[in-house]
Amino acid sequence: MAYTLEQLRGFVAVADELHFGRAAARLKMTQPPLSRQVQKLERAVGVQLLVRDNRRVGLTAAGQVFLVEARRLLALADSAPEMARRVSSGSSGVVRIGFTAASTYGILGRLLNALARELPDVDLDLEEMVTREQVAGLAHAEIDLGLARPPFDQETFASRLLHREAMYVAAPAGHPLLSLDREATAADLAGAPVVMHSPTRARYFYDLVAGIVPVPQESIVHTVSQVLTMLWLVAAERGIAFVPASAKRLGIDGVGFVRLATPVPEPVELHLLWTRDSANPALWRAVRVLEGVAAMP
Repeated sequence: MAYTLEQLRGFVAVADELHFGRAAARLKMTQPPLSRQVQKLERAVGVQLLVRDNRRVGLTAAGQVFLVEARRLLALADSAPEMARRVSSGSSGVVRIGFTAASTYGILGRLLNALARELPDVDLDLEEMVTREQVAGLAHAEIDLGLARPPFDQETFASRLLHREAMYVAAPAGHPLLSLDREATAADLAGAPVVMHSPTRARYFYDLVAGIVPVPQESIVHTVSQVLTMLWLVAAERGIAFVPASAKRLGIDGVGFVRLATPVPEPVELHLLWTRDSANPALWRAVRVLEGVAAMP
């Protein structure tokens, strides 16, 4: 047999007052219906919760334990409507964010701080993903928001340019490229061994580099998907690598940087990405906050 919230409230009132008359007055009801509520609750629970006679009312040992849980259940029931309203408005809830590893070197921390400041009751779940995985995760509702590289299907996804940065060449300490007093050009890089971006797991950077600097296949010594791994390989003198400006913040010993000459001064783009038909109210609040961050200089 199930019990009701009214029965729980009646029991708590009696437990607080230790008097049926005072408890009934507190609940703005008469004593007989309150007595019946408590009796029905005891039958539903299957144990005696109160000891009562003509002179006093007391709690049994089981009643003392049940009182703690009854208060907790009533508190949850009382807070549930407000919680539902907050989730519906986007003030509470969860936003699952996919991000590329390279975005953690620069802007991700600033975005998370802005969300924590403006939406303190929204939980943020983070998942490191390359752009291809983010697109799939958004399409299958496994994440709500991506920090990804273009291009995107504009019919399915909405996006906002979040950040632009320059492209640099990372080279081992002492490499002649690091002595240039100007930007490096394709001619400067001819014949150098290259640690290249993976054409499948880092397709954005692979295509970006290929559009700027012809890299002969015989010059590629390794292909990897993460910028940090590239820099470790550069530090081991396996070759040079093409990385976004934010990679300089990693401070890997034995690696220097020179800016790459590019047709567009800051060709590396990072976008906010979300599905146009998302049903998560907290997402829309998060997007508004992050669009404000994107608009900041």
